[in-house]
Amino acid sequence: MSDKNTGLAGILKTLGPGILFAGAAIGGSHLVQSTRAGACYGFSLVWVVLLALVCKYPFFEYAHRYTAATGESLLMGYRRLGMVALVVFFVVAAVVAVINCAAVTLVSAGLVGNLLGLQISMVKLSVLVLVVVGIILLIGRYPALDMLMKIMVAVLGIATIAALIIAFKHGPCGDPNFVCPDIWSLAGVSFLLALMGWMPAPIDVSVWPSLWSLERKKQTGHTPTVKESLIDFHIGYLSTGVLALAFVGLGSLVMCGTGKEFSNSGISFSGQLVELYSSTLGSWSWGLISLVAFLTMFSTTLTVMDGYARTLKGSVELMFPAREKSMNWLYWLLLPVLMILSLLIIGCFMSGFKTLIDVATILAFLTAPVFAVLNFKVVLAKQMPDEQKPGLFMKTMSWIGILVLCGFSLVYIYLRWF
Repeated sequence: MSDKNTGLAGILKTLGPGILFAGAAIGGSHLVQSTRAGACYGFSLVWVVLLALVCKYPFFEYAHRYTAATGESLLMGYRRLGMVALVVFFVVAAVVAVINCAAVTLVSAGLVGNLLGLQISMVKLSVLVLVVVGIILLIGRYPALDMLMKIMVAVLGIATIAALIIAFKHGPCGDPNFVCPDIWSLAGVSFLLALMGWMPAPIDVSVWPSLWSLERKKQTGHTPTVKESLIDFHIGYLSTGVLALAFVGLGSLVMCGTGKEFSNSGISFSGQLVELYSSTLGSWSWGLISLVAFLTMFSTTLTVMDGYARTLKGSVELMFPAREKSMNWLYWLLLPVLMILSLLIIGCFMSGFKTLIDVATILAFLTAPVFAVLNFKVVLAKQMPDEQKPGLFMKTMSWIGILVLCGFSLVYIYLRWF
């Protein structure tokens, strides 16, 4: 597709999928894992965050590039590689979807309980969160999702940066002689992979902006150029990177060396997180921190539920193309199924919050090389216009990224089982 019409009007009409991606990404990886990284290891894991952002960058970029260049979703790109590629993606995505949906819902529920002072079970709080999510998606559908996420991400970004500036002015709260634990132990490497697994998001999430781009096209009637689509992507990706570092900074300045440890209960963790910040920065900041935390996780829950339901629906349609036109109902079946399965997992892991998060993030990291290879192959396939295929620099970044992702996965497997 030509880039000749690229301009401000076109960029504004295209802007959306990248913001939705940011809303999905700025969640468990940021509020939970990045904050834990700062709390346990200070600023020493900033390089891990940057490494994950750089290594995964090409594979998220390719999703936007492919859809803008071909006019079809990344899922169709997988199908063109062969049915095996699509089935492998579907199976892994289905397993990951249930765990990830449960994990982000659990955190959101804890924050709602803390914010509203509700003394009810985590399952009931989770039901409350999912009912609100379901209503938004049922009534507003993509346009409402697009509008709400632009507002939420803007407010979230401003509030987070404001909190970080206040924390820097206050100065570190912990013991200056505190010695961080060894990151190269089994526990340390496990956490390192958990941090990288969701930083800024699992690579399978790259399918979502591809599908959202097609929905945005229907909404505006504008066919974006590759350049416009990549501008949208970079706005979202840069936002996730900046806020990831901000949460590491908040964790380091407010929690590192204080002797406080995170609770393994979802609702206790949420209250503890907010109270630690507000007790250090001042009671006046309780509302600000609560707002940041709530927006972070609710925006993620909203986009994750829509993204996985949309992705699984699209995969099934491509696996059974003869019945594609009769499957419009499938999204509305998959959405409540994901919610119900999430509630079942939350009921089982109610007292094992950190375990659930770590399982979800480590699983995301171990499957990352598979999705990285698929995305790389898609943008090099024959249906991709030659002028839009990645150049030498992006190809080199891709190979480095795949090698790093595989390398860290092998290190974890060796330390865990050998």
